[in-house]
Amino acid sequence: MSASHRLNCEEMSAEENRAVYGKCNNPHGHGHNYVVEVVVGGEVDPETGMVCDLGELDRCVMKEIVDRFDFANLNFDAAFQSRVPTTENLNIEIYKVLKAAFTEAELVEVRVEETAKNLFAYPGAYPGANEARASSGKAVGV
Repeated sequence: MSASHRLNCEEMSAEENRAVYGKCNNPHGHGHNYVVEVVVGGEVDPETGMVCDLGELDRCVMKEIVDRFDFANLNFDAAFQSRVPTTENLNIEIYKVLKAAFTEAELVEVRVEETAKNLFAYPGAYPGANEARASSGKAVGV
């Protein structure tokens, strides 16, 4: 999913925004090719051997998330009118939307990869639910 955003907090001065967000505060915005990973869980159906129909999950993610955010400027989405469209906040929004839209299995976690070095995870109702997680750097070729 490709989307753009500008990280800018209206409550902070221009200098504070530049100090906090750096190049991500560019007035013209910037874009990312986000990779969204959705983790679901639940009982394995003894007949199918699956937790859920992954095709249904894919269709839900396409309809609810990709169709909404792909090639969009996140700053103009209703969810970010009062929140800075950081990837942490995008992650939380994706979780909330999918939690309501996909009921075939329990939504465990949503992960959004912003760049090859930045990955964000949101566990929703699971331990640490009030926190988004971020990591920088990836182990390669172990």
